[in-house]
Amino acid sequence: MRPPIDFGTILITGACSGLGQELARQLAPRARTLVLVCRHPERLDTLSEDLQALNPTLGMILLPADLSRPGEVDRVMEELSQHFITPGVLVNAAGGGAQASFTQQSWEDIEQTLQAHLLAPLRLAHRLLPAMIARKSGGILHVGSGLSHLFIPGLAAAAAAHRGLDGFFESLRLEVEGSGVVITYAAPGPVQALSEDTDGEAPAPFFRLSAQRCARELLAGFGRGEALVYPGTGHAWVMGLVSRLPRSLRRALGRFAAGPRPGEEPQLEAPPEQLLLTPG
Repeated sequence: MRPPIDFGTILITGACSGLGQELARQLAPRARTLVLVCRHPERLDTLSEDLQALNPTLGMILLPADLSRPGEVDRVMEELSQHFITPGVLVNAAGGGAQASFTQQSWEDIEQTLQAHLLAPLRLAHRLLPAMIARKSGGILHVGSGLSHLFIPGLAAAAAAHRGLDGFFESLRLEVEGSGVVITYAAPGPVQALSEDTDGEAPAPFFRLSAQRCARELLAGFGRGEALVYPGTGHAWVMGLVSRLPRSLRRALGRFAAGPRPGEEPQLEAPPEQLLLTPG
């Protein structure tokens, strides 16, 4: 069973930057229509011009929206209904978020994190799945994070969203089994920013992949109908090992990745963000 990517209609959130942008570039030659959702209208315009120049027959719907705000998913869906567009594939790739202690964050910031990274993907799935099931064809690729298996200080709210969605999509996959709908949860590690890429295959420390390679491996796993994708051989090996470690050792790894506390001697030669297994 494969998701209907080729000649299909694909909705991509977080399409303006990072993996969302690279996924849009790699899907553009295959799709009939891309629905690009991003909170930066000017970046949407730039991306659409680039994609249209390379793929003249590609249809595109550009929807500026900030998914960290309640009601934005419903507004996006209403605009699509006005265009008589029903996506057959959903790609959740909205990422980002600040690294800070839970108690140092404002509750507004925490709510925005949970709205963007937990509630918005749930709402999109709830709105789009019934039509996919009725057609007996569809797919959801959620770009989550290795955080779903790690404990990292300073990323507690983001970890809540990622761990929740990991369980949600595993359960949802069982609910739609045999319906023709593919559900894939991707948990990438560190990804080079697009501006850092040179030839798209440049090696990087701590298993950091180029955005091009990461997106390519995510789409390959999604195309094969895999339930869970760890892009990159090194990252997949590490995550397979981490998942078997006792929680006490995982907590120790989290302390190591976060670096020393105030007053302690530094223990890391590399900045902590190089060790955080998040899509960036």
